[in-house]
Amino acid sequence: MGHTSKPRPILVAVGNPDHAEQLVRTAGDLARVTDGLVRIVSVIAKPHDSPFSLYTDDTIIEQYSGTSQKILNDATTVAPDDVTVTSELIVGRSIADGVLTAVEQTTARALVVGWQERKRRTDAVLGTTIDRLLERAPCDLYVERIGQEANSVDSILLPVAGGPHVRPAASVAKAIAARNDAAVHVFSVAASETASETAREHIASAETSLKEAPGPRIQMESEIHDGNEITEGIVEAASDHDVIVFGATRQGALHRRLVGSVPRTVVHRTDRTVLLARSGDSIETVADRLLPWV
Repeated sequence: MGHTSKPRPILVAVGNPDHAEQLVRTAGDLARVTDGLVRIVSVIAKPHDSPFSLYTDDTIIEQYSGTSQKILNDATTVAPDDVTVTSELIVGRSIADGVLTAVEQTTARALVVGWQERKRRTDAVLGTTIDRLLERAPCDLYVERIGQEANSVDSILLPVAGGPHVRPAASVAKAIAARNDAAVHVFSVAASETASETAREHIASAETSLKEAPGPRIQMESEIHDGNEITEGIVEAASDHDVIVFGATRQGALHRRLVGSVPRTVVHRTDRTVLLARSGDSIETVADRLLPWV
């Protein structure tokens, strides 16, 4: 008798009903092109020093999950009608622990989470929860900037500079383009003739990733920007597009001095929808921490 493999969902973690529709829509785009399903999770935190630590997880969910259950219900209500959607409450020592538990239990294909800009200074690059997921989630991870959402999408900017994270960036760019009948504009920056050749290779590789990603054929465009300033080139290009999708790159420790990375800087200077993509393939083979980058 044949063995039927367990479906691997697109997991989306929600903690605020105001953010649910934006994140669930992106998860739905990814699920749609793979004929997959979306699983919405909300986490109830149970720190060691919390009164909740005296209760079992089942008791917490049964008796103290009112707000979290409402968030799940609201998120399910705004989910796309053309994809299968399930939901679950998770209890964890922290939000990150709960999300990582859900990823492991469901063998998720990808995880979609939201990131909201904070004005306060911190050692965390994107916030402690997101930073931990970037380091540990063993699946493709998509971090979407909350609050800036395109009403309609005609064009998606995909800045590339090589690396393993171009694949998931291309996948979500193609998935969003497929739903909106939009074009993906592959973009790279070159400061010299030698750099131009490298940029052409990066663009060719990204175009291959777009073609190989699940989903129907989409329109692709490409551009090499001549100049030394990567950030300036992307900011200038962003004004002609509705969504920006960055890959991630391997870096050293997550230090405050690196907060001024290209996507972080671009985010502060554009009102476009921004997503950061990080490949799950790198987690098992790379011990170094990861930072969002071009």
